[in-house]
Amino acid sequence: MHATSSILLSVLPCILLGSTAKAGNYSLKQDNVGSAFLDNFEWETIDDGDGGRTEYVEQSEALSSNLTYANNNTFIMRVDDTTQLTNSSEEGRKSIRIKSKDQYTTHLMIADINHLPVGCATWPALWEVDDDVGVQNGEFDIMEGVNGQTPGYTTLHTNSTCTVPSNRTQLGNATFNDCQSTAVQEGGDNGCAVASIYASSFGPVFNSNGGGWYVAERTEEDFSVWFWARNDSTVPDEVKNGDDSLSTANWSTPLAYFPASSSCNFDTNFKSLNIIFDIALCGSWAGNQFSESGCPGNCIDYVNSNASAFSDAYWDIASLKIYLPS
Repeated sequence: MHATSSILLSVLPCILLGSTAKAGNYSLKQDNVGSAFLDNFEWETIDDGDGGRTEYVEQSEALSSNLTYANNNTFIMRVDDTTQLTNSSEEGRKSIRIKSKDQYTTHLMIADINHLPVGCATWPALWEVDDDVGVQNGEFDIMEGVNGQTPGYTTLHTNSTCTVPSNRTQLGNATFNDCQSTAVQEGGDNGCAVASIYASSFGPVFNSNGGGWYVAERTEEDFSVWFWARNDSTVPDEVKNGDDSLSTANWSTPLAYFPASSSCNFDTNFKSLNIIFDIALCGSWAGNQFSESGCPGNCIDYVNSNASAFSDAYWDIASLKIYLPS
């Protein structure tokens, strides 16, 4: 969630040479479906800290206000789409941010998502961080984007020196390779980001396709992210079926790949992290890109006065499966 407007300005062509992802074997640790999210995640009410217009609410209010809903086969979290705000309102538009109760180092997760938040002012993200200390323990942004516009991005942020190799095998387009949070690249703190090449991986096209699968893997040597759309015939059976054990050995090239190197020590830069889903509004990225995304007026004013515009600003998550090395 560090991305800023300048991340959209510079895209380097993907390079299909050099460092490659290593295969791993995994066993299911936690299967989050429907109401399991209520037990295994915390509802955070912290300030988003990014100059946005978001008020994150606790679980009890989220349930009573229907901003969170769970049944046997789906979990929904959404933005309030009924309340009109004023410029003098101390709080922003109500939204949801959830954090896994457990923290993880090496692991693999499969997020089976039916619908992700879209629309002007929205900044949805699926990411990993220890928000008690922030980027000091590293940050892994698995998927995020703004204003419903493609592309979506996958990014690493670190507190100390970390430059990933440019000659690495991935499908996405590298924007920057310096992950350090203090590195100012193209005018902003962008981390080492990779832009998706798939229109179906974010925004309205993702939703019209019925969603898809994001898979994130963290090992001692690398971070990898794969994406398969719902109608993609190449999705591995173990991903589609959510098998209790799986191997990445025969998977295709990842969308984003970040290997450790002599200029990036993962043991130093990445510690135990929580998994987070959220829907931020405005802020440094969605706000700065508001007009460029074709959105009308000012981002804050838009959030205040256009409640019904957020009817599509929701996550519908079929499952989140978390695996540990076996």
